[in-house]
Amino acid sequence: MLRLLISCLVALLVGLMMTRVAKVLALRFGVVDKPGARRVHQGVVPRMGGLGIYCGFIAGSLVYIISHPNLALTGEALGLLISASIVFLTGLVDDVRSIRPTSKLAGQLVAALVFVSFGGYVKFFSNPFGGDILYLDYWGIPVTVLWLVGISNAVNLIDGLDGLAGGVSIISACTMGVVSLSHGYYMPAALLFVLAASTLGFLRYNFSPASIFMGDSGSLTLGYVLGAIAIMGFAKGATMIALVIPILILAIPIMDTFFAIIRRLLEHKPIMQPDKGHLHHRLLAKGLSHKQTVLIIYAITMFMGCIAILTALLNPLVTLALLVSALALLFFGAKKLGILGVNMQMEPAAAETEPDGENLEKDGKVFDEKQPEKAPAAHDDKINNKTED
Repeated sequence: MLRLLISCLVALLVGLMMTRVAKVLALRFGVVDKPGARRVHQGVVPRMGGLGIYCGFIAGSLVYIISHPNLALTGEALGLLISASIVFLTGLVDDVRSIRPTSKLAGQLVAALVFVSFGGYVKFFSNPFGGDILYLDYWGIPVTVLWLVGISNAVNLIDGLDGLAGGVSIISACTMGVVSLSHGYYMPAALLFVLAASTLGFLRYNFSPASIFMGDSGSLTLGYVLGAIAIMGFAKGATMIALVIPILILAIPIMDTFFAIIRRLLEHKPIMQPDKGHLHHRLLAKGLSHKQTVLIIYAITMFMGCIAILTALLNPLVTLALLVSALALLFFGAKKLGILGVNMQMEPAAAETEPDGENLEKDGKVFDEKQPEKAPAAHDDKINNKTED
């Protein structure tokens, strides 16, 4: 326990320090979001906060693994750190130079394949009600790659309000860590708590009003690491119900992305075309302020996390009923908010809210009054753009 506490403290302190360093570097090299013609705020906001998250996670993970007498920096653990570095560098290049969507996707695919090459992929499923084990063999590789790329982009897509992606990721990591401990996955649990600590160091400067944005280097890395650690724990050789646990914990980014795809198909629009139907859009449209919207999404994430924890304590039949009820509740909430609606338009309340958290809409992306848009040099036609949808 002491080793884990020290590792988390290292991750937190490095996250705090490197986020401050990222602010200085971003301002010096012009990696910033600048106010636009439709904005009334002053100044610029750096967008390299992912540096703090990444450095904190790597530092804390190395301290934990190297200091542990029964662990070594090999296998999946080494594959995780190497592949996470590839995702981080891909996102960092995009933050600085705004690379093509295909190039960014290629970086994520390379990272996923590197992780797979170190043994990090789903190998089999076991029937929770008894029966034979279903061995996937190499069919588990495409499943794993799809999962890693999907979770990376799902977290990226919810990064649209100050503190939203960071806070949701912290809650998800902590919840997944608790469930991992209950299943006996001790190293994945430790890495999840380390990730939460490093992200907390960044969130100190990102919660509304943000003084730095995480950028794709942060959101893609967060999503990738959460997805990869889920593979190391639950999904590598678990029951099918246990495999649903990380989906429940990451319900907000996953469902928001899923609903966006369904919504655009219903409206006969391209899947990647931006719209105003994401969860935070719809909450803002109900007249909630920036901070209220973020806190409500935090609460939903915590609620789903509590359900995930309960699934580890109940028998399979009760667990199945609980999962079905939770998913039904999510769909009902999405329908009530209009997330699945056709030809939705943002209500006037979403365009401008309280004076301390006004929000404007441009190209399908919500901006806080104190949160500037990207510099003109950075185009917004990226597959992983923050709340591009």
